[in-house]
Amino acid sequence: MISVVIIGIGNIGTHLYTAFNKLSNVTVTMLYNRTEKALLPFKNEVNTTTDFTKLPNANVYIIATADDSIAKVSTQLQLQNKLVVHTSGSVPISVLNDKNRKGSFYPLQTFSKGAIVDFKNIPVCIEAENKTDEALLLQLAESVSNSVHKISSEQRKSIHLAAVFVNNFSNHMYQIGQEICEENKVPFSILSPLIQETVAKLNTLSPYNAQTGPAKRNDIGTMQRHITELTNNTHKEIYSVISKSITNTYGKKL
Repeated sequence: MISVVIIGIGNIGTHLYTAFNKLSNVTVTMLYNRTEKALLPFKNEVNTTTDFTKLPNANVYIIATADDSIAKVSTQLQLQNKLVVHTSGSVPISVLNDKNRKGSFYPLQTFSKGAIVDFKNIPVCIEAENKTDEALLLQLAESVSNSVHKISSEQRKSIHLAAVFVNNFSNHMYQIGQEICEENKVPFSILSPLIQETVAKLNTLSPYNAQTGPAKRNDIGTMQRHITELTNNTHKEIYSVISKSITNTYGKKL
């Protein structure tokens, strides 16, 4: 049985708790959060605390807080020689305090409270300073996911950067598309089949080969009309920059 303490019950912490709670070989012995309010929904299920001095003994302590607070939280922990890991994609394990053993447990997915996710399909990237801790994190990760990867801090930073492009930036494009639809009294749902097909194509084609559209064709007339139709100057700039990147990628110049 692997015992786990989760520190921080935001989006990732909540989803980790839910996933671990379904397993027979993992037990979450306590949830920590800075504020009592966030812990209230879990009071009848698991031990909770807002006091670092009350953390119980466990095999793994998972810091699931905002990136900027990981170092501070690791310093505040009243622990010695325990395995402390964080869930960040962009923060190296070196920021964790030296009084404990260090590692990372990074689920490569976008998490929102209330959204149901199947952890079995989520890649989990692990890292540890020694083979014993790595083996424990590997066991923990394989209990919850079918896709586990041993990834260094440098590799994890690159993965996180790529994830920002394919997830955060693409979602912002959806937001802009929705605004354009709403401005012109068109339902955003009309674009749903297009969005689904764009993603589905990546199962058989590389992004390079899947690219279509006026920028790839260097259709200057269409692109100029699009920019004229846009009413938001920031959207005009985004359209121009991305179009230039696409045309340059396919050997054309704007």
